[in-house]
Amino acid sequence: MLNIKIERAKTLKEKPKKGEPLGFGHIFTDHMFVMNYTEGIGWHDPRIEPFQNLYLSPAAMVFHYGQEMFEGMKAYKGEDNKVYLFRPDMNAKRANTSNDRLCIPQIPEDDFIQAVKTVVDIDRDWIPETEGASLYIRPFVIATDEFLGVAPSKTYMFIVILSPSGAYYESGLAPVGIWIEDEYVRAVRGGMGFAKTGGNYAASLIAQVLWLDGVERKYIEEVGAMNIFFKIGDTVLTPMLNGSILPGITRNSVLALCRHWGLEIEERKISVDEIVSAAHDGTLKEVFGTGTAAVVSPVGKLRYKDEVINIGDGNIGSLTQKLYDKITGIQWGKSEDPFGWRVEV
Repeated sequence: MLNIKIERAKTLKEKPKKGEPLGFGHIFTDHMFVMNYTEGIGWHDPRIEPFQNLYLSPAAMVFHYGQEMFEGMKAYKGEDNKVYLFRPDMNAKRANTSNDRLCIPQIPEDDFIQAVKTVVDIDRDWIPETEGASLYIRPFVIATDEFLGVAPSKTYMFIVILSPSGAYYESGLAPVGIWIEDEYVRAVRGGMGFAKTGGNYAASLIAQVLWLDGVERKYIEEVGAMNIFFKIGDTVLTPMLNGSILPGITRNSVLALCRHWGLEIEERKISVDEIVSAAHDGTLKEVFGTGTAAVVSPVGKLRYKDEVINIGDGNIGSLTQKLYDKITGIQWGKSEDPFGWRVEV
């Protein structure tokens, strides 16, 4: 267990008023967690300190070689006034999967979760109580060595910051339109597509689209900030994890719920031609994305080349709505949690 030193902020920020629009990722709380790594010593000096700017050398390796990883989580205030996290063990495991790929030292999973719980508990008064809002949690690691050379850093910082946020999409659960990209690619097998690292998101900034595979340019992969699901007939399909797709925690939760409900699930390669064909013959019933930020996001239109594919009647599908209601119900403590996903802070 970490012996976390706590330095509380002397001057507290003004918190957003209840019902005030929050946006996403613009507001930050009073405190942050910080822990250092030094080769030969390991992770050390865990602390809570006031939220403030970092002091880094312009030669810090994170700026030049992109050696960094991050996670995305949320904290929720339930109707019982308790504070909950959603499957934090999965975030801790995925963080270390990313760390391994990026040659960053692993963070013990218990330490990762303790760090998150501690800073969330200190700033629990920042958790918004507006319907659909939550406290977004951003744990991340950066390489800090002052060195211009292509090699793993010998020093790192692990930091956790918090941001009270509204719904990721201002339109809420209104179906969105997505362009299927057929020129650029996000990642390829053997690369870093499965890791949660800034370079993958930099590659997706050119367009928030549905990406195809980087080799044959024909198989569905993921959206820039979400995994993707299709309901064709009575079967729920999603691309299998192949090394170039992020193993989303919400994705995993959707699959578990669908199996729990007895639905037919397929994780496999899905060609864009199969989706177009299913749309033409009327068997494409629903499309939705999944992710920590958006939770479940219905898709009402897909555009591939010059064709616009309308999905359903333009409203959210029944399965999409059911999944959103169940996952958010577990997160906010409103629904039974048969899986033990909800963790009290």
